[in-house]
Amino acid sequence: MDQEIHLCPRGDEEPSIFRGQVLLRLQDAVYGRMSRIRQRVTQSFVIVSVLFLVFWIATFLYWSFYFSYMPRTAFSIPVYYYFRTGCESPTSFLCSYPVANISLMIKNQHVHTVLTFGQIYQISLHLEMPDSPANQELGMFMIKSTCFSVDGVSGSSSSHTGSLLVSGSSSRFTMLRYRSDLLKYLEMLLLLPAFLGGVAEQKQVLEVELFSSYMNSPYDPATFVFIEIVSNKVQIYSSQLHIHAVFTGIRYFLFHFPLLSAVVGVFSNFIFLSLLLGLSYVRLLLTSAPEHLRTDGPLLNRESNMNSNHQEDGSDAASDSPNKSKPGECSFAL
Repeated sequence: MDQEIHLCPRGDEEPSIFRGQVLLRLQDAVYGRMSRIRQRVTQSFVIVSVLFLVFWIATFLYWSFYFSYMPRTAFSIPVYYYFRTGCESPTSFLCSYPVANISLMIKNQHVHTVLTFGQIYQISLHLEMPDSPANQELGMFMIKSTCFSVDGVSGSSSSHTGSLLVSGSSSRFTMLRYRSDLLKYLEMLLLLPAFLGGVAEQKQVLEVELFSSYMNSPYDPATFVFIEIVSNKVQIYSSQLHIHAVFTGIRYFLFHFPLLSAVVGVFSNFIFLSLLLGLSYVRLLLTSAPEHLRTDGPLLNRESNMNSNHQEDGSDAASDSPNKSKPGECSFAL
């Protein structure tokens, strides 16, 4: 005769099993929370790094555009005059008018003109002249200027043998400013220590605007400027040619509002690069989605098999439940 004996579990085993299950669930919860936190931190670090890289790329693109698009604002060139001497007339100091040839070509790695094509420039001549009786008696005198370009030369060489083309000319007059004798005596008394120490000089600086809006042609760029002072009695300490760029349109905005233009330019580049990066990432996800579906197929089958096995185990446990005794009871079968 078969005998089946089911021993009753001890009462102190149930709390230990319950505590073990609680500890296991708590350990799973803590591990899941830590893994999620680690994943969030990694994602945040990647996003911040990508945004930082996009920001520096946007800044680099803006400054590259700025330095390539904006020409030099202003520059000055010293002017050296030459004239003929040894004249027969004792009444004139010079035999010819003072003239000067000023080259507009600079040589760095390549020889090119200092004037940007399509940019408007204001060209003026600064004359530092002594306040001498000869200059005061000179009165008004003319200054002629002519910009020459070379036919067949695009500004790539300073040594040219082609024919000269006039790209612009002007004639301006100027004179020393009048000061009365009383004003001169008062100035001399007030500035006598400076005059004796060599700090101050009795001179005047004249600014003559030769071209108010000169634009260099890309087909016939100006290679040099010819300046002639129509007077053989003029006295000059030194002279300089000043060239200032007159900005209009986008260049005016970039030059007069540099901070605002930098913010707008960098922000526009950042938005464009972020949009381009986001579209590329979405396209990558869409192209890789079918591959994920194909690779996740066996996993889905395995999950379905596991679910079916769990269901079968549940049905077996339900069928065996009437034969099991209640907790705390002992069953004996003889």
